[in-house]
Amino acid sequence: MDIVVDKSATYDSLKDRVVIVTGAGQGIGRGLAHHFAAQGAVPVIADIDGGNAARVQAEIEDGGGRALGMETDVASEPAARAMAEAALAEFGRIDVLINNAAVFSRITMAPFWELPVDEWKRAMDVNITGAFFCARAVVPAMQEAGWGRIVNVTSGTVKSGPPNYLHYVTSKSAVIGMTRSMARELGAWNITVNTFWPGVTDTGIPRPSVPPEMFEKFVEMQAIKRSTRIEDMAKPMLFLCSDEASYITGQILEADGGLNFG
Repeated sequence: MDIVVDKSATYDSLKDRVVIVTGAGQGIGRGLAHHFAAQGAVPVIADIDGGNAARVQAEIEDGGGRALGMETDVASEPAARAMAEAALAEFGRIDVLINNAAVFSRITMAPFWELPVDEWKRAMDVNITGAFFCARAVVPAMQEAGWGRIVNVTSGTVKSGPPNYLHYVTSKSAVIGMTRSMARELGAWNITVNTFWPGVTDTGIPRPSVPPEMFEKFVEMQAIKRSTRIEDMAKPMLFLCSDEASYITGQILEADGGLNFG
């Protein structure tokens, strides 16, 4: 899927910022990496698929930007630490962490009493514990700098509570509480922590749990009657990570075309 970078949004404060985006080897994460690079930031593409991470790095470098791709399993604490150490060794700083990696596309849909326990554990390990490990790994560099941005990505399923997704919905609900506690603990260092709520986006990644016709139904339910584009996610994310959002922390930013209110 081609990434179209909308350069109408400009945030000079992002220039040269080192931005770790987990799960950036494909989908929304890949789009975020490209948009940050267009602002002059340096995306670190951390993905469990090292080949995908390397490809996104090459795409950005071919466009004249700087980037670093690395294979990272966020559910492993040593891997999360190695990710932070590699970014610091390469660039000498870590300014932003976007906890985007998640188990979703190929999850089993089933009533919770039939869900494989291993799948429940993997969803928690990646979607919650992985975000915890990554934040833990990058915070010392941010504290030393007295500046930082952490954004934890949640899901609209938290409000709608669809059946047969209990492992995913539970993990994405926990992200919100984690964000609020982190924001309280890190505010003294000018580190903001927010939750980002993306719209339903067809990224081209096969999703057995979301048939194509479901995307049309979501558009019908939205206040803005069009499909979600990658730039619809990227532009508000750029804002959250910029100096302009320095007084916003512990909040949820919803960019879903009005699919969910309140």
